[in-house]
Amino acid sequence: MTWSEQKLGDDHTPVASGRIGVLLVNLGTPDAPDAPSVRRYLKEFLSDRRVVEIPPIAWQPILRGIILNTRPKKSAAAYAKVWTEDGSPLAHITRQQAEGLQARLGDGVMVRWGTRYGTPSIGDELQALMDAGCDRIVFAPLYPQYSGATTGTAVDKLADKLGTMRWQPAIRTLPPYHDDPAYIDALARDIGTQIDTLDFVPEVLLLSYHGMPLRTLELGDPYHCHCRKTSRLLAEALGRSDLRIETSFQSRFGRAKWLEPATDATLEALAAEGVKRLAVAMPGFSADCLETLEEIAMEGRDSFIEAGGENYAALSCLNAGEPGMVMLEAMIRRELSGWI
Repeated sequence: MTWSEQKLGDDHTPVASGRIGVLLVNLGTPDAPDAPSVRRYLKEFLSDRRVVEIPPIAWQPILRGIILNTRPKKSAAAYAKVWTEDGSPLAHITRQQAEGLQARLGDGVMVRWGTRYGTPSIGDELQALMDAGCDRIVFAPLYPQYSGATTGTAVDKLADKLGTMRWQPAIRTLPPYHDDPAYIDALARDIGTQIDTLDFVPEVLLLSYHGMPLRTLELGDPYHCHCRKTSRLLAEALGRSDLRIETSFQSRFGRAKWLEPATDATLEALAAEGVKRLAVAMPGFSADCLETLEEIAMEGRDSFIEAGGENYAALSCLNAGEPGMVMLEAMIRRELSGWI
């Protein structure tokens, strides 16, 4: 008999344990497409020192005095363009991915989803899994290419929650999957199918990834290298000798030098050199969001057409489609090995 059994006897409070959980994680989204909601979201997002690596004593006056008083209204208008009856596309799709994975894994595993910024939070969702008896959890940031500003900060937030817990679960973290055969195969199948169903034959396929300050590369962040490797492997898997494939980086912010070439400049340059038919895919995004649906599908189209292009298609992300869900199940089952 253990000490706790001698001490508490039959009065010991039952504790749920022994279950296995999976927590899917994506970036996050405002709660609504209005300025107050966007302001709250941007305040949390842009206060993350993984995202903005400027000392707070210099950055916070700029953030609070200028950016949070000017940008929310403009960003809210952009969110309103892509908001649906189901709410934020990113949140809705991530929920679909979690529900689809739950159906594939069955009742032996509990699947939930959370976001680094906004709701549902990583801490709340981790606690929900623990409360349900999950003391072994796979933490799965849905970022194929690793960056400190994406996967790194998600793991930081996880650690913040673990630091408050007396009883911590065992954690396995999904590694970056930028070169995982399951990911490359899913991209090739999904993008290939989308291209084949277009009503025009593209001359160029542009692979647009979220941008990062150049300084992240210089400090040793592997993100740029991961993106380039994904592009190379995807081009090989597509095997389209009739299709020129280029890589660019979108969503520049601030005055610092960012990874190049920039997507907006590339769209105009392609049209200027005579490219008339263009498709754009965004392999670094696991779910469609503001950056894919508004920045690329809407603003990108306008830029390309105004610069002389004629046919333009922004391809969907993997989302909760069959290729993406087959990939997600394969990767999560691999991480669950030995637990199920």
